[in-house]
Amino acid sequence: MEYGFSEYKPSEILRGHLNLGGKSPSGGSLDVNSLYLERDGKPWIGVMGEYHFSRDSRERWRGELEKMKYGGVNIVSTYIFWNYHEEIEGEYDFTGDRDLRAFVLECAALNLDVIIRIGPWCHGETRYGGLPDWLMEKPVKLRTNDPEYMAIAEKWYRRIFEEVRGLFYKDGGPIVGVQIENEFTHDAEHLLALKRLAQRIGYDVPLWTVTGWNATYGARIPVDEFLPVFSGYADAPWAETSEELPPSKHFTFLPIRNETSWWLSDPMATDTDGWRMPYERYPFATCELGPGLQPTYHRRPTVSPMDAYALALVKLGCGNNLMGSYMYHGGTNKLGKLSTLQESRATGYPNDLPILNYDFQAPISQYGEKRPQYGLLNLLHLFVQDFGDMLAPMEHVGSPEYVPPEDGENLRYAMRTDGKSGFVFVSRYQRHMELADIENVELRPLDVRFPSITVPGNSAFVLPFNLPLGSETLKYATAQLICRVGNIYYFAAIPGVEPVYLVDGRPPMSAPSDKVTDIDLGGVRIRTVPWKMALTLRRINGEIVYEDVTVPTDTPLTLTPCPQPFEPPYMEELRLAGDVPLIWHKLSVPTPGGFVTVPFDFDVAQLYADGALIADKFADALPWRLPAELIYGKTSYLVHTPPNYKVYHEPKGCASGAN
Repeated sequence: MEYGFSEYKPSEILRGHLNLGGKSPSGGSLDVNSLYLERDGKPWIGVMGEYHFSRDSRERWRGELEKMKYGGVNIVSTYIFWNYHEEIEGEYDFTGDRDLRAFVLECAALNLDVIIRIGPWCHGETRYGGLPDWLMEKPVKLRTNDPEYMAIAEKWYRRIFEEVRGLFYKDGGPIVGVQIENEFTHDAEHLLALKRLAQRIGYDVPLWTVTGWNATYGARIPVDEFLPVFSGYADAPWAETSEELPPSKHFTFLPIRNETSWWLSDPMATDTDGWRMPYERYPFATCELGPGLQPTYHRRPTVSPMDAYALALVKLGCGNNLMGSYMYHGGTNKLGKLSTLQESRATGYPNDLPILNYDFQAPISQYGEKRPQYGLLNLLHLFVQDFGDMLAPMEHVGSPEYVPPEDGENLRYAMRTDGKSGFVFVSRYQRHMELADIENVELRPLDVRFPSITVPGNSAFVLPFNLPLGSETLKYATAQLICRVGNIYYFAAIPGVEPVYLVDGRPPMSAPSDKVTDIDLGGVRIRTVPWKMALTLRRINGEIVYEDVTVPTDTPLTLTPCPQPFEPPYMEELRLAGDVPLIWHKLSVPTPGGFVTVPFDFDVAQLYADGALIADKFADALPWRLPAELIYGKTSYLVHTPPNYKVYHEPKGCASGAN
């Protein structure tokens, strides 16, 4: 069956209308037009990963940033939580794990760009969104242009500036962007006032961003002063329901950036006062595509590797020109001097979060282990790194009929094209649905006729057409383009799809899908890599290596049941289900190396070492893995409560792997 596309209608590209962009001392430039970002005068798609320096230990930063870089990330975004640095008014702490400047310099050493998210309100599942308790107690109108609030915010902005002075892009430093506020929807004047305040202090960056969601007609922002960025998550741990959510549109080729406006029948509709975010003035950019999720107490969804990959791939097919993952690297909350620092219902927020655990089920766990989505996402990250200059100016063109999420029969597909060449995006994946293979799929983008293929159920992939390969033109490939190194173009063999390449003027050429093979075209080579091997492909210092992803054997863990050794200092977390029994074990390990896995089911668990809380978790579908070094040589106890089946848990069989 033939699968054609809607008509391609190129958009008018606006330039010079946004108060964004900047130059570096070396002559580099970073600019934004209405369709894409430009780096040094060329179209560019950045790959952004969220990693909170203050939620990890300083001695780990370099190694963890290297993992991010070799996973294809080139921009590190990070919140600066006010209550982490000024928990007590006037007492600032930018030392140790809170040393912002040292973290930015580590990024610079690895040639990673940085976007700092300076709030004042950040959220990030922190207590009061990061606003210090002392500020909450003042008689000021928070998050407004109230002069008293703005005066306090100015002190905070100035203190951050002192830490990053001289590290901006204009100085030759890595800081290319600043995000103002977060999830702020209703007051453009306040956002503009915060930007102008920051500029007066000395902040000077090419990219000023704000979040654009949580408002039906788009967040009210100062038009042309910011690049609005968007989000997309596989599930919603903040939802009040304990039921499974309906199939999500995030897994369909719906090119609407703001999920809050999905219900509008007219995408050009305006609010009663005429407001509608002018999306056509900005490129489609994301800062919070969720390759993981942070479970809340009442709701424990788990993101599978394919959830993460299919979501990112579909958004790319919908026109996303800045890929931003939240979180890319998990973290561990600090304990405050006066309180715990996590979001909780006790502070008036709708969710209870663990005291310490901010693992977020991320591609890199809070303790540095790589999860399967790391390799899957790297396929897309390398692709946009090497071919983003081609892809960025290409626009989304959908199928003639939109396929909604509840439709498990019809093929979901789209393309991005400039009218001459492009990429076809195919997804046969929907979270919590088992989709069957579709046979005899003949894709027909522009003048190209792909050969008939079977699209496997629960798969997602990208296929190029009319791709320049040196002096040759690749009319189509039924394998996924990964990257280019020298004169070698790397492709991944998609499971269940025979790799076939048609180069203009030559007969079709096939490659086996179970071993690495080259097709020599003279000046260039096409290298086909088996899918599982492609998931281990890394580019390090310009060279391709294949990472050993074998999971090492766990360090032996001895758990001995014991009576309660002390009164837990954080009983409120253990009692979230009410007056339930506490179950205690004493722990020991023979070596500090490697990881241990907690081998039993629970609801809430806390790990104490030498009397201090060092780890906790709300049970979800992922195993609880801990570094043995947390336990080794210490008097360690694990306390947990029995499983609670009244809260939402992932349906069985949906969470563990590549479903």
